[in-house]
Amino acid sequence: MMESGVPVCNSCGEQVGVNANGEVFVACHECNFTVCKACVDADIKEGRKLCLRCGAPYDGVEHSMEVAEQKVSGDRPTMAAHLTNPQEVGHHAGLHARHISSASTVDSELNDEYGNPIWKNRVESWKDKKNKKKKATKAEIKPEKDGQVPSEQQMEEKESLDAAQPLSRIVPIPSSKLTPYRCVIIMRLIVLSLFFHYRITHPVDSAFGLWLTSVICEIWFAFSWVLDQFPKWSPINRETFIDRLSARFEREGEPSELAAVDFFVSTVDPLKEPPLITANTVLSILAVDYPVDKVSCYVSDDGAAMLSFESLAETSEFARKWVPFCKKYEIEPRAPEFYFAQKIDYLKDKVQPSFVKERRAMKRDYEEYKVRVNALVAKAQKTPDEGWTMQDGTSWPGNNTRDHPGMIQVFLGHTGALDMDGNELPRLVYVSREKRPGYQHHKKAGAENALVRVSAVLTNAPYILNLDCDHYVNNSKAVREAMCFLMDPQVNQDVCYVQFPQRFDGIDRSDRYANRNTVFFDVNMKGLDGLQGPVYVGTGCVFNRQALYGYGPSSLPSLPKASSSSCSWCGCCSCCCPSKKPSKDPSDIYRDAKREELDAAIFNLREIDNYDEHERSMLISQMSFEKTFGLSSVFIESTLMENGGVPESVNPAALINEAIHVIGCGYEEKTAWGKEIGWIYGSVTEDILTGFKMHCRGWRSIYCMPLRPAFKGSAPINLSDRLHQVLRWALGSVEIFLSRHCPLWYGFAGGRLKWLQRLAYTNTIVYPFTSLPLIAYCTIPAVCLLTGKFIIPTLSNLASALFLGLFISIIVTSVLELRWSGISIEEWWRNEQFWVIGGVSAHLFAVFQGFLKMLAGVDTNFTVTSKSADDAEFGELYIVKWTTVLIPPTTLIVINMVGVVAGFSDALNKGYEAWGPLFGKVFFSFWVILHLYPFLKGLMGRTNRTPTIVVLWSVLLASVFSLVWVKIDPFVSKSTGTVAQSCISIDC
Repeated sequence: MMESGVPVCNSCGEQVGVNANGEVFVACHECNFTVCKACVDADIKEGRKLCLRCGAPYDGVEHSMEVAEQKVSGDRPTMAAHLTNPQEVGHHAGLHARHISSASTVDSELNDEYGNPIWKNRVESWKDKKNKKKKATKAEIKPEKDGQVPSEQQMEEKESLDAAQPLSRIVPIPSSKLTPYRCVIIMRLIVLSLFFHYRITHPVDSAFGLWLTSVICEIWFAFSWVLDQFPKWSPINRETFIDRLSARFEREGEPSELAAVDFFVSTVDPLKEPPLITANTVLSILAVDYPVDKVSCYVSDDGAAMLSFESLAETSEFARKWVPFCKKYEIEPRAPEFYFAQKIDYLKDKVQPSFVKERRAMKRDYEEYKVRVNALVAKAQKTPDEGWTMQDGTSWPGNNTRDHPGMIQVFLGHTGALDMDGNELPRLVYVSREKRPGYQHHKKAGAENALVRVSAVLTNAPYILNLDCDHYVNNSKAVREAMCFLMDPQVNQDVCYVQFPQRFDGIDRSDRYANRNTVFFDVNMKGLDGLQGPVYVGTGCVFNRQALYGYGPSSLPSLPKASSSSCSWCGCCSCCCPSKKPSKDPSDIYRDAKREELDAAIFNLREIDNYDEHERSMLISQMSFEKTFGLSSVFIESTLMENGGVPESVNPAALINEAIHVIGCGYEEKTAWGKEIGWIYGSVTEDILTGFKMHCRGWRSIYCMPLRPAFKGSAPINLSDRLHQVLRWALGSVEIFLSRHCPLWYGFAGGRLKWLQRLAYTNTIVYPFTSLPLIAYCTIPAVCLLTGKFIIPTLSNLASALFLGLFISIIVTSVLELRWSGISIEEWWRNEQFWVIGGVSAHLFAVFQGFLKMLAGVDTNFTVTSKSADDAEFGELYIVKWTTVLIPPTTLIVINMVGVVAGFSDALNKGYEAWGPLFGKVFFSFWVILHLYPFLKGLMGRTNRTPTIVVLWSVLLASVFSLVWVKIDPFVSKSTGTVAQSCISIDC
């Protein structure tokens, strides 16, 4: 098929020829489909302006019928090749007085010969180009049927068509499973409405307070169920085709065309997050099954700890042995600690005789590496009075963790950093952002934004994958799974991120505290994937970098303009609304203007490369990008590159200094960082807020669940740590509820957030408030048993049928949900139990702390969840740490047990007639105790010992409550004076 080194046209069989510059003619630079110039001209004349393989517009189509011959610039060189021999630690202080770069201070008043600003004319031309491209993408592709095609060409075309097939597909839930599920949901709604009609129309006069409280609680529970249930209306599954991805972007004999990915790993305190766990995460990233020149790993050390720096240096050395071993034998997982701990036959599917010998040697090397890291940890337990000193004798810049300069170290990826086989390794970069007193650093969200800027300056991959330090890559092909969505032109137009489910190691077999969170990841997230996409959960997520920059999707239609004759509800004429010209709120006008300003920047993402440095700097200045992204022309220019890459106009020697500049503590001042771009500030759960803002801009996300879990992490398995983790999540939801980003009122102007998606986000921020009615409802059974009253009057046949129908609908809904989701009944029951445990403890405290923080300014500092490195299996499961969060559920258990005893005693005294009413009261009380049973089991610990303070507080509160209740007796109707006087005697 090749003659004289020139490829043959796939349409006519002739050589494609060369362009005006003497280079081989290329019609489509998206997929490099070989078509000669004559065939391209013929296609354009006939109205076919799109590539036959990938559907992208032919180059030069926007210039009417003229096919301009332009020199095609190749892939941008990775800047790691230019980072030769970096200093041990690059740091820079005094960044507040940094001068503005010349690229951002170009005079903006340059005019053309007619007196019009030049940049405005170019902006208009860029907009015209964008509109023409949009029209071109709508043109239909008609296959050519004329002429005979040689057999060899047919085979090549077949291979091309195979490579152009979709990289993923949606696997809908079978209608036999989904239709009954939806029908039961509707029936449950009908039963609920009838149930509430009965409850409201049949009050209990003898215990009106209890009845009213129970009805209010039940209405809130029904509202919460609606918020949780309806986003699961259209669940879907997805399937990826990694082999097609390789066929399309990794052709034999050609450089890989897969997109580059920047990995982010964040850590704070190496004494709470063991360096060995972080090291395993880094090693699994470096050994991922992906082209090494496309992978960069950035480790954020927000604690500026020398221990983290030295352990990362040791890790980079061990990676030179570990990475080639993983790729040679294709082992899984590629985190050494978890690979060597597997209790499986590691010789399965291994056919190379040298594997056993090399595995033994590698295990010995890893154990020696662990000893070196453990020695560093032991050394770091006590900080010297004079502070830490580096190997060259200089003082460690981060000795003061609250006042230190920014630090960057490139460990791997530069000249000389090869593995033991002489192959290149992925880039590994240590980053510690600058911190100074008086600046707000925004914890994890601020650290992630610093990594966004550093990576944009050094490598600028179009996609970003962020992981917690304890989440290692369990599936080496996980990145390829994500690329099946992000690199498929049929899917990726409006995809902001691909979210993977969280899976965990080291959890007890029964999953006592629902650490796996299976119901959320295997049920709720699948439902959201059928809407606008799953929520961002903080780790295991591959982002489109452009979405993090605040841009809207390129396929997004323009905002509809309101007219005086249209209705804001139905969108039609004034048939349902009076004809009145709507007045637009000033805040909406400002929001729309800001959105249009951000979205307008997307039009020049491709064309920016066609202009010289002077014109680019003028554009940057005129578009006010500095007010959005900060005072760095290098970073701003990187944001304009939709396909990533580092600007060629930047001097590589100055990249490290520029990277130091963008992580300065004052860089984000008076910019949009944390407000509109990057990770969003304002909540301790920055993940929910960040994903919500993207969905409001019109993006959608995708949920990817490969058969082999993509990532695995560790979870706190003891009761106290688990409740504090849940407390942190709930507090973040309360903060969002009390902020301007609340889904109840934010993002309506654009109309880009689907209603069911908004319902799901509303559920994520109101669920902590369920703790208030849940506490009351769990207390009611004990009160009924102690007072002899009940919240339901004597049941009639109709009432019995309603209660029975409600219980049956609840059970059937759960069973059908288990059926289509594939989760087990044990996982579902554990989720139900911990919903009650967390609701009456952590969620309750989160509500009060959230209001204290927002109203009184009382901030709550959270300690980092400890990541266990203990070798004892489930050793922490039985540890009980005292915390006030344990008091409410313990009190509920005690008073319900006391209530059950009192109820049975009363029934024994009153005789046979009292046993019937007792059944309903005891049933609800046992419902509470059964849901709190894992909490009670965890409270007792391994040796059935409970902290004395917990018992004292709980017994005290329960006793006081019971005595006061008996004394007041508020729900018993008051007797008349005569009757009361006659009952004073001892014979009453």
